[in-house]
Amino acid sequence: MKSLFPTSLSRKKVAIFFASFLVFMTTLGFLFYEGSKSTVALTINGKEKMVETRAGTVEDLFRELNIKVNSNDYLFPPVGTKVKNNLEIVWKKAKQVEIVKDNEKKTVWTTADTVGELLNEQKIALIAQDHISVKPQEPISDKMSIEIKKALNLSLIDGTKKEQKVWSTSATVADFLKQQGITLNKFDRVEPSLQDKVKPNAVIKVIRVEKVTDVVEEPIQFAVVTKKDAKLAKGKKKVVNEGKEGLRSKKFEVVRENGKEVTRKLISEKTVRAKQDKVVAVGTKVLVAQVSRGAAPAGGQELYVSSTAYTASCNGCSGTTATGINLRANPHVKVIAVDPRVIPLGSKVYVEGYGYAIAADKGSAIKGHKIDVFFPDLSDAYRWGTRKVKIKILN
Repeated sequence: MKSLFPTSLSRKKVAIFFASFLVFMTTLGFLFYEGSKSTVALTINGKEKMVETRAGTVEDLFRELNIKVNSNDYLFPPVGTKVKNNLEIVWKKAKQVEIVKDNEKKTVWTTADTVGELLNEQKIALIAQDHISVKPQEPISDKMSIEIKKALNLSLIDGTKKEQKVWSTSATVADFLKQQGITLNKFDRVEPSLQDKVKPNAVIKVIRVEKVTDVVEEPIQFAVVTKKDAKLAKGKKKVVNEGKEGLRSKKFEVVRENGKEVTRKLISEKTVRAKQDKVVAVGTKVLVAQVSRGAAPAGGQELYVSSTAYTASCNGCSGTTATGINLRANPHVKVIAVDPRVIPLGSKVYVEGYGYAIAADKGSAIKGHKIDVFFPDLSDAYRWGTRKVKIKILN
């Protein structure tokens, strides 16, 4: 019995030794395991936290955290960077944004925090007159849509008003006029047309058009009508009816542009008052002196003249005397041709051998103390021939 105790005690010590060794190795392994971890400062989308990890690289760390990193995301340091204790990692997830600028669409990925930062990132500069659907200070959200309309500097001429310089984000002329609060009337027109797109530095004209009716009264001039009067002495005139102007009313359609007349179209016309023509009687009666071949009258201025004879059908004769007596129509009239400087035209005379006559004609060959007596028949003219006669000027 005595020899058995030491052997049993020895086995117990061995067991205790192995148990202690196992605990030591386990503790040592735990301490080694814990000691192999790295503490990393991780900022995810602006939120900070501390992470303990045994990941070898940044990429391994994000895989360990079940975070998928997109190529458009912001990550620093890069995915291949080795993880070490106290490493600072910043990751910001990119967001998809649609930018519609002047009707042109573009989709971008961005890690910008605000709309203003995104605009700077895209090199889009705005002025106060531009239109943007989202305020620049608004935060960026995924799938956000931003509409931008750049303002254009335009000139506006409304009718006769002074030209204005204005800024506008309108796409068409019609939208521009609406934005400016301009109302078009029925006949107004616009240059360029309402459907045209607005172009930079364009001049937009509003032509104010009006159609009006204009009534004009015009006088109707009367005519002067002459009427032969056989009872009135030849050369005399007498007004039978005084003329009166008529009155005509004309209705026009007048088109004015910016107050200036451009067209005038006659619509209708009517006579308000008829005209009354002026009627003038013109005498045709020829006063013929009744002469005879009787004795010479007493009194009067006596002259001796050289005389010849002529007829209404002589060579170069018109048949009408200088005072208007138609010798062919009045063949029995007693007429002599004289030099008016010696015997005034219209004078009553007595010609020796011819009788009473009227000095009613003249001729280029009748000069000084010379006369030409009229005969209806050429034979009588030949018989008269050339002779010197005495005449008396009675008046």
